[in-house]
Amino acid sequence: MNSRLSQRGNLIRQNLRVARAKWGVNLSADGRRALRFYSEHLGISVERGDLLLIDGKWYVTHSGLLRIATRRHCCGIAVTAMRQLCDPSSSRWAFKATVYKSPTCKGFAGHGDADPSNVSPLVRGAEMRVAETRAVNRALRKAYGIGICSVEEIGSIPARSQPEPNVRRLPPQPVNADGEPKLRDQLCLLIRQHRLDAASVKQYAAEFCGTKDLRQASREQVATFIKHIAESAARDREGLLAKLNSFAQQAGAA
Repeated sequence: MNSRLSQRGNLIRQNLRVARAKWGVNLSADGRRALRFYSEHLGISVERGDLLLIDGKWYVTHSGLLRIATRRHCCGIAVTAMRQLCDPSSSRWAFKATVYKSPTCKGFAGHGDADPSNVSPLVRGAEMRVAETRAVNRALRKAYGIGICSVEEIGSIPARSQPEPNVRRLPPQPVNADGEPKLRDQLCLLIRQHRLDAASVKQYAAEFCGTKDLRQASREQVATFIKHIAESAARDREGLLAKLNSFAQQAGAA
């Protein structure tokens, strides 16, 4: 018992330390109290990316929910498409997910939908995967009594009321002939939105495109990479961070 309490206290202190380093003045007293509660009752880790602070509110991530389910010995998750609500021609998808906490559990159901109107421009074309992830997240939150929304359930990152420390604000970005942000600016926004290491992302992009340097990649290759990394951040942020960390380790070894 004492060991468990000690581990819990260590996690709370670690989460508060990492949160202050990441969000500084944006972490209010209410935010700290909420973080202590989530740390104690859910065992979540800010350092692993289980939680994000957006516009002063906490959001749990897909990877964080899966870790909670794993620790609590989730028996299984079943996902089915709600065909009567799906329209592939307009990229409209809806799924039902059912979480089974034990072999005898009747299941906790959650529904998720996605279409171009309620997803970030960065994941356009991946609406089916977003809808599936949202359904799973809602079912997991219901099964384990998690009251905070998951970051994957929001359509896009809302505007922040206060500037973040150590983050340089970008001026309005130019657009191409189709009215969309240029690929370089889309990638920069993706890096900022998901708090990724820019140097590692550039190395990953070069490897993904099969070029020695990102500047040698074609426009189509870069567009494909942007779509890939956006989907990875939405579905498996922990795996993406591990991949990027491998590039950082290679650079450090060199």
